[in-house]
Amino acid sequence: MATAEKTKIEDNVVHLDPAAEQELTDGFHLVIDALKLNGIETIYGVPGIPITDLGRMAQEEGIRVISFRHEQNAGNAAAIAGFLTKKPGVCLTVSAPGFLNGLTALANATTNCFPMILISGSSEREIVDLQQGDYEEMDQLAIAKPLCKAAFRVLHAADIGIGVARAIRAAVSGRPGGVYLDLPAKLFSQAMDAEAGAKSLVKVIDPAPAQLPSPAAVDRAIELLKGAKKPLVILGKGAAYAQADEEIRAFVENSGIPFLPMSMAKGLLPDTHPQSAGAARSTALKDADVVLLVGARLNWLLSHGKGKTWGDKPKQFIQVDIEPKEMDSNVEIAAPLVGDIGSVIAALNARIDGSWQAPPAEWVETIRSKKDANIAKMAPKLLKNSVPMDFHSALGALKNVIKERPDAILVNEGANTLDLARGIIDMHQPRKRLDVGTWGVMGIGMGFAVGAAVETGKPVLAVEGDSAFGFSGMEVETICRYGLPVTIVIFNNNGIYRGTDTDPTGRDPGTTVFVPGARYDKMMEAFGGVGVHVTSPDELYRAVSAAMDSGKPTLINAVIDPAAGSESGNIGSLNPQSVVKKKK
Repeated sequence: MATAEKTKIEDNVVHLDPAAEQELTDGFHLVIDALKLNGIETIYGVPGIPITDLGRMAQEEGIRVISFRHEQNAGNAAAIAGFLTKKPGVCLTVSAPGFLNGLTALANATTNCFPMILISGSSEREIVDLQQGDYEEMDQLAIAKPLCKAAFRVLHAADIGIGVARAIRAAVSGRPGGVYLDLPAKLFSQAMDAEAGAKSLVKVIDPAPAQLPSPAAVDRAIELLKGAKKPLVILGKGAAYAQADEEIRAFVENSGIPFLPMSMAKGLLPDTHPQSAGAARSTALKDADVVLLVGARLNWLLSHGKGKTWGDKPKQFIQVDIEPKEMDSNVEIAAPLVGDIGSVIAALNARIDGSWQAPPAEWVETIRSKKDANIAKMAPKLLKNSVPMDFHSALGALKNVIKERPDAILVNEGANTLDLARGIIDMHQPRKRLDVGTWGVMGIGMGFAVGAAVETGKPVLAVEGDSAFGFSGMEVETICRYGLPVTIVIFNNNGIYRGTDTDPTGRDPGTTVFVPGARYDKMMEAFGGVGVHVTSPDELYRAVSAAMDSGKPTLINAVIDPAAGSESGNIGSLNPQSVVKKKK
């Protein structure tokens, strides 16, 4: 705040009057006050022109400011903060290149339905609109609009309160997503009367109101489930985001229907739950006749609800989603349930009474026996103490680590590292598994790890393929700088998929090959963290256990057989192959 003499304020310009004194505020303080008023406690970002002082002032005012080395990683941290807290995570970037870096994370947050606000400084409108070549000139608002849920620009200090309020409401209402808020540099130094500024701020009331399903829709869904011979519940990350954990658990257990969790819904009910069909996924999808989708979309992750994954018998789908346009996106939805997940599941629970009949025992037994057979088949692979390790033996060691620490958060990305971990590492509590989500992008690892550690205070285990780690690896310095309880395990097989490709010309390394024998653990040591090099599953288990118990930033370089991976992991079918024969 500052004191000035004034006559009046017009168009956000202070006109001085020697006879009067007035307390002033400015754009910097109004942005901070608006965020604080709405419960924003943490900002993730990268400082620089024109938002450097905004970060400093926010920190001075009690907001925690976590500074990264790259805006995309800061954006990913903000996005996962939104998923974990149901409040919009905030990412703050500089203009143009910094904005574009953050925009990748914003687009990914929107696709995954994570509430996030990207706030970027920008060049002056007068110069941008005439394309006169301002510093980092870019029409950021126009670029952001197609890639997020909503985008706003604030030009006057008196409108900051409304701008922040609209961004918050847009991010969390209905289907959550990313919002862009454009703040031109000139806005920050605009001064206005402090009392008027305080009155201009807006506290968002009930930003994500419950949306109740219609009784007729509930009746329709219940009748379908009652008539099913082989019902299945699929839980998506929307179900995890909803934090309706007890309602969901009650529905699954009281209905007796087997459930299949998508990767970020693992732990809503423990993967070891007797009704879990996770280890019998193929059988469950192929043979089910009525499928209830809870916060899951029939996108590529579920083969669009059709094709050989779903077998040759007709299916009937019940879908719970707050977005009506999601219904019938790939196949006919026989019973759409439009509403927020908590309200919909509560309504379904109210209909499960003494007249409810559990699914036929034959169906439940089919799922159980297939699950038991697959688990037994996998067990010997997980118990090998081989040197060098393969993916199964290494993940077997980490499975035990998580079993002993069920409240730890697992961050996971890569190709084989991701695909195999989804099926091997059991989760026991909700919102403890964070991974690449709907787009399947790599590069979320360190941002998610930082965001999870900051927001929850829980120990984080980030399991990374060596390729995936390369997208955000410099953030190990951020982890060390803030002393976060993050343990990183890099599955180092010397390359992408495998480290065995060669250049047929003999000129260069193969396109998928990295430096053989790289010591990623030395990177962590360079920033004051703990680095460990391991070559066997037993060593890996001991090293990770010690690191997570210590709470110290640790990176473990886990040597994996370079030939152990498979091309593109479980999505190799999406990788086109040439039909032209090689020349001899």
